Amino acid sequence: MPTDLPNLLTISRIAAIPVLVVFAAVGQPWGDLAACLVFSAAGITDYFDGKIARDRGVTSSFGRMLDPIADKLLVGAALMLLVGLDRLSHLALYPAIVIMLREIMVSGLREYLAELRVGLPVTRLAKWKTGFQMGALGTLLAGDSGASVIGLGVLPVSLIGEVGLWVAAALTLATGWDYLQAGLRHAGAQDAAAAPRGETAARP
Repeated sequence: MPTDLPNLLTISRIAAIPVLVVFAAVGQPWGDLAACLVFSAAGITDYFDGKIARDRGVTSSFGRMLDPIADKLLVGAALMLLVGLDRLSHLALYPAIVIMLREIMVSGLREYLAELRVGLPVTRLAKWKTGFQMGALGTLLAGDSGASVIGLGVLPVSLIGEVGLWVAAALTLATGWDYLQAGLRHAGAQDAAAAPRGETAARP
């Protein structure tokens, strides 16, 4: 049910996006810090919605459908904000591109495999990727200006965030390759199963 607590947490992740955009667009240190806090809170719900659903036995098709969508919308919005507001260095643009392309690829694979009634399980490495990705994006949204609000201006916060983004991109490539192999394996199996029928039908 959409009104179950896990699903409400997932929906809240989507609802947080316009709030995140508004705070980031303010262009003030307090706004950067607020954007970081909103993003971090939304990211934490990604852990709790799944955990609560499993613990209470209230997993649903609605939740399984919406959860990856909410994740990709949140990550995509954060990346576009950072790029659009010129909050990333030219070098950090490359891991951002890798992350966006991987998200698009995995979405396509999930859509294809769903037609075959095959799931794409989340691996332990993918969970590490998500952790580094969320931590890096939250740090970058705060930036040096947001960190100065709470007395952490002496730390190279933006640099730390960009390093985390590179780590997330490396894990993204590894997990993306695993998912791509799984998709190719199932596609090959489908073609092999369909080939004899196609050849038989082609004979006079």
